[in-house]
Amino acid sequence: MRNTRLKACCFALMVAMSGGAHAAQPENAYPTRPIRMIIGGAAGGSSDVFARAIGDHMASTLGQPIIVEYKPGAGTNIGTEYVVRAKPDGYTILINGLPIVANPHLFPDLGFNPATDLVPISGVAKMTNVITVNASVPVKSLPELVAEARKSPDRFVYGSPGEGTSSHIAGEMLSARTGARFTHTPYRGNAQAMTDLLGGTLQMGFVNTPVAAPFLKEGRLRALAVTSRTRSPLLPDVPTVAEALNLPDFDFNGWFGLFAPKGTPPAVIARLEQAVGKALADPKVDRIFIDAGASAMDPGAASFARFLTEERNKIDPLLDKRDKNK
Repeated sequence: MRNTRLKACCFALMVAMSGGAHAAQPENAYPTRPIRMIIGGAAGGSSDVFARAIGDHMASTLGQPIIVEYKPGAGTNIGTEYVVRAKPDGYTILINGLPIVANPHLFPDLGFNPATDLVPISGVAKMTNVITVNASVPVKSLPELVAEARKSPDRFVYGSPGEGTSSHIAGEMLSARTGARFTHTPYRGNAQAMTDLLGGTLQMGFVNTPVAAPFLKEGRLRALAVTSRTRSPLLPDVPTVAEALNLPDFDFNGWFGLFAPKGTPPAVIARLEQAVGKALADPKVDRIFIDAGASAMDPGAASFARFLTEERNKIDPLLDKRDKNK
């Protein structure tokens, strides 16, 4: 009887110890099931290209599928808030870009704070815009465009896929730095804005380089400058804004990065940033980015956090001033 009780006690102790081990296992063994990567826009956009490029690679590193899901609307806020409200366990993450910085200015009743309710995982990709005019517009250079816009404020109208997008912010930044006024018209998406630019309804545009490139080649649009500090590999003969206007510190890119809900365990963030880093170092992923007119960002949570601070320092005063001038 004594042996039987002893065996029973030993078995119970083993079960308890096993239970404790299993309780600690999920974070250490992460991930044990598929991960959802949320996009706050529709399928087929730039974020979709980058999400799938790194998602496929991350899946092979992590040993679990990365499932891309779309939750478009409200300037990406629907998708962003979905992730903010998700369980902070690393199984729901977000890919987003400039709206993370811009939307608190554009949506006063946002209901969440991207700066405090999300944790940066890693930057992913950055992509310049090219300042273009419709081929019928008799402007041949960026200095000429700025001079004409100063003489006739709001004569030049540009469109964007919405407020807070890289097209919109690039226009605001050029206006702020030059004193030239351009009229912004937000659209529901990029397709209609491009249609109106090509048709002449819009005189100018701040267009992602891979989107503009074929129309520049056909002669339907004219490139004046790219907004990044360095020239685009897709448009090597097009000057930068810094070169064209002698503004050495002018540097603006659209970008995309990964975020997790606040409270996600540091060990999980570290596992994710490691997987992103491996993806960004892969030449095959790099080729996808180059073909999309983009370049990889420096990997890692710390680097991305510094980048976000720099973006907010650059964009917050710009949008604060815009709001006061309304």
